[in-house]
Amino acid sequence: MENYNKLKSLVAAIEADADKFFNNGNSAAGTRVRKGLQDIKTLAQEIRNEVTAKKNDGKK
Repeated sequence: MENYNKLKSLVAAIEADADKFFNNGNSAAGTRVRKGLQDIKTLAQEIRNEVTAKKNDGKK
């Protein structure tokens, strides 16, 4: 659950930069958004692995 909360925080953290990029055309903000999305992707994969491991532990 800790990683899930981190994921929510990451999404909230890039919101301002996404607004700057999409509404104001700020290229640097777009770069920060792309980096943040990569971090989200990595964390989401970790969460997927945790869920799979927990699910499979219950089947033993």
